[in-house]
Amino acid sequence: MIWRVRRVLTGHDPGGNSTIIADGFAPNVKEMASMPGLALTDLWETRGAPASNAGLEDAADRPVRLEPPKNGSILRIVEFPPDSQWRSRADAREAFGSIGAGHAADKRSSDPMMHRTRTVDYIIVLKGEIYAVMEKGATLLRAGDVLVQRGTNHSWSVRGSEPCIVAAVLVSAKPLGPKKKTSSRKTKKRK
Repeated sequence: MIWRVRRVLTGHDPGGNSTIIADGFAPNVKEMASMPGLALTDLWETRGAPASNAGLEDAADRPVRLEPPKNGSILRIVEFPPDSQWRSRADAREAFGSIGAGHAADKRSSDPMMHRTRTVDYIIVLKGEIYAVMEKGATLLRAGDVLVQRGTNHSWSVRGSEPCIVAAVLVSAKPLGPKKKTSSRKTKKRK
C-alpha cells in the first residue's frame, strides 16, 4: 500500500491575506508499473528562480517526471519497496521512460536503477533504511539521515523487509560532462 502524504498549501485570498488554499492527500502520485511498490508523490514544483508565489494554481498538477524544469525544483516523497519485491523483474527502460527520463538510465550498469540526473538532490530519510549506491561503494542511510546527491551516477537499494520513505528536493543543475578517462600511466616529474 502506497504511503499517502497530507499536503497543506498556503496562498492569499483576494484581499491579499494569507490563507490555507488546500489541505488533503497529495493527489499527484505515480506508482511505477515496472517496479511495483516504488511510488513518487510530487508535492510542489517551481519553474524558475526566483520562484513565484503568485496565484492559486497547483504547481504539482502535471504528469510526474523525474527531473524539474530548467532552473526549477521539485519537492517529492518517494517510497522504495524492499529489493526482494522488484529487483529480479524490473524493467529500467520502461520505468525511466514513464517519468520522462529515458536519458537518465545507465545502460552499462547491471543495476536496473543506476542513473544520473541533471540535479542537486537533498534526500532526507523519513522512515526505514536505504543504501545509496554509487559506482564505487554504497552507504546505509537511516531515518533522520540526509544525503546531498550532486549529479552522480547512483541507485537505491532497500535490503531489509520494510519499505523506505524519503523526502527529496530536486534542484535543476548544470549537467556534468562525460567521465574523464583515467590513465594507468604514471607521469614523470620534470627536474
